[in-house]
Amino acid sequence: MEFVSAPFRSYAIVSREQIARNYRNVRSVVGPGVEVAGVVKADAYGHGMLEVSRVLTAEGARWLAVSSVEEGTLLRKAGIHQTRILVMGGFLPHEGEALVEYDLTPAVHSLEQIREADAVARVFGARLRYHLKIDSGMGRLGTRAAASEILATLAETPHAQLEGLMTHLASSADYASSQTDEQLARFHGITDALREAGVKVAQIHASSTNAIAYGRREGWYNMVRAGLSLYGYVSQAQGDAPRQQLDVKPALTWRAKLVEVKDLPEGALAGYGGTFRAPRPMRIGIVGAGYADGVFLRLSNRGQVIADGRLTPILGAVSMDLTTIDLSHTTALAAGGEVTLLGTEGSASLDAEQIASVAGTISYDVLCRIGARVRRVYV
Repeated sequence: MEFVSAPFRSYAIVSREQIARNYRNVRSVVGPGVEVAGVVKADAYGHGMLEVSRVLTAEGARWLAVSSVEEGTLLRKAGIHQTRILVMGGFLPHEGEALVEYDLTPAVHSLEQIREADAVARVFGARLRYHLKIDSGMGRLGTRAAASEILATLAETPHAQLEGLMTHLASSADYASSQTDEQLARFHGITDALREAGVKVAQIHASSTNAIAYGRREGWYNMVRAGLSLYGYVSQAQGDAPRQQLDVKPALTWRAKLVEVKDLPEGALAGYGGTFRAPRPMRIGIVGAGYADGVFLRLSNRGQVIADGRLTPILGAVSMDLTTIDLSHTTALAAGGEVTLLGTEGSASLDAEQIASVAGTISYDVLCRIGARVRRVYV
């Protein structure tokens, strides 16, 4: 990403074009017969839900996916009207009216919730379409009811419309496990039984980024849900995995200003608890971002940032608002200068996967943790 500076203490630069390119690459991999729903939940994994939704709709996306009715409502109120919005986390009893008012499509997770959706459609005299989620073996949201029980419930609920069937794969990048095959077999069994009983649905979907990237075509059906891949990442595969088919690149760079630069004498302590002692005279920088902004506390004395085009260590404990780094390698930076917390600067690069490896987490967590006070700048 071309270097961009902004007048903020800490900010994230988000490339609209890279998100659009990643979306186009997903579409190219799955082909024209498969719909691509853009997952923009959790503020588009920290990239900004509204702006990313605008990019995706401009690219022709016909479906967006969010986690909650509140997220879907925010998109509608902000002017996102031309796409369908799937609420993957379902709805609470008090949210039925909002589903109708804002034309949201809930994922329904139980036979009882089918009845609740039907009651909403009946009470408000509205066409309410829903996608029934099957718990095929992840043990999270979704019904574990048999096909016969689902059919009986559908017969009792004529007001709401079953539009889609969906499931979620728990370990689609793990080729050392049989879990994905077992989940798809159970899901196939339900979808086949409903189809044989004459139930017609418009969308069937099970796959997110990893199943797309590694070509698990048997789980693509006629719609996939692209989330992490839109933002430039694919989880590393385990076991005897096929070659990754999907080429995506990170869309976000995170930078922060130096609040102070100063010298520490040999033996001086740095940070809460004095967990770092300078082994020699050092030049240090105090970065205006800390764990309240998304710099993981576990990066204390372990993580790195990029300063003057070079990876350099975090010294001592990460504070709520500040992080201390080693600047002994450069005299080019002073207070007001910038460092890169995530992204590329010169020949040095630091992405969410690398940070996650050091922090003991996953790339999703790194991106979603970038806080609200980190200003987003769209280019």
